[in-house]
Amino acid sequence: MSQAVQIKRVPEARSKSPLFWLPFGAGGMLFALFGPGLILITGLMAPTGIGIPESFMSYAHARAFAENPLGKLILLAVIALAFWHGAERIFLTLKDMKAGTIPPLKMGTYGVAAAATVLTLIVLLVI
Repeated sequence: MSQAVQIKRVPEARSKSPLFWLPFGAGGMLFALFGPGLILITGLMAPTGIGIPESFMSYAHARAFAENPLGKLILLAVIALAFWHGAERIFLTLKDMKAGTIPPLKMGTYGVAAAATVLTLIVLLVI
């Protein structure tokens, strides 16, 4: 007669990856949707004056947008998520290139993104 073999399953440790993939994915999506428009308007159309009235892209309008609480939230989201997206891309590139061990690479890339997020928040609160 055969006896049933019981296998003891050890629960797997939960990964912290989703904490970093969420801002990475959100930053990539946000930049894919709004990045080309921002580049076109602020990088080409506004400086050359093509297609945009001069009063539309004035310092006063930009300052009013940055002083509005909803404007601050939008600016924080766009800037911070772009940093997190870039940090993930740089981390994965450095990891694939075997540029070092994982913990220092994470501290370097995600640390810069976290510091940039905090700095952005402080600057926006001062405005």
